Amino acid sequence: MRVQYAVVVVAAGLLTACSPTQAADKPAATPELSIPSTVGGTVPIPTVTPNTAKPTDAAKPPAVPEQATAPPPAAAGPVTSKNLPPADKLGTGWKTYVDEGGAEAGWLGNKTWTRQRSAHQAAYEALPVGCEGRMPAGSLPVPLHALQATYRTGSDLPATALLLRFANQKQAAQYYTGYQARMTACGTSKDAQLAVEPLWSEQDAAAQVRRYAGAEPYAETVVHQGSTVALLAAQDAKPSADWAHSVVPVLRAVIDSA
Repeated sequence: MRVQYAVVVVAAGLLTACSPTQAADKPAATPELSIPSTVGGTVPIPTVTPNTAKPTDAAKPPAVPEQATAPPPAAAGPVTSKNLPPADKLGTGWKTYVDEGGAEAGWLGNKTWTRQRSAHQAAYEALPVGCEGRMPAGSLPVPLHALQATYRTGSDLPATALLLRFANQKQAAQYYTGYQARMTACGTSKDAQLAVEPLWSEQDAAAQVRRYAGAEPYAETVVHQGSTVALLAAQDAKPSADWAHSVVPVLRAVIDSA
């Protein structure tokens, strides 16, 4: 969902009336800014042109944050709910969940379990922030589309899936590699705002546990397939490496299909 904003700078003048005597007693003020006159007395008002260039680095936050001005679409371009695993294939008792959003959440609900995200914002927010370790330098490609879905686990705990669809397989691979490098570098310090505990990793899939200070941990699986990167995170007091392995083929089967 892309919203462009134009910022217009308006110059306003304030005129104060005074008597002839007052004008004589008080010297005329010297104007701080000389505004050129034009034929007919019209003064041109300058405008500030916003930067309309497409973002190119997902490792940097967007200049304009994602706006909650209307309920988002349930699909993100060609990426739809068909690209998400059925809940019952993710675990016993899993189900889709309709999140109502709201002012506190920062977005408006659309009465479905999927919602389009700002691709740049979603790709940036998926990266680890608040780590003790030093993050790798370098830019990351920005996806074309981002779709987020909400589930509930068999223990009725929150779970989220995020699909990032890139222009091509190369860009998806670059984001996956950069994402995984940052997760690995985050560190496991309990004193940091965020600690990341690796579970296992393969060439195009990995799993880790995110532990935010003062919050329950999340088991997170990331999969790269074709031009898509998928992240599946589930809150779990005792994160399981076996579960993270079990959902990889389920994700691969659907996330990059047309």
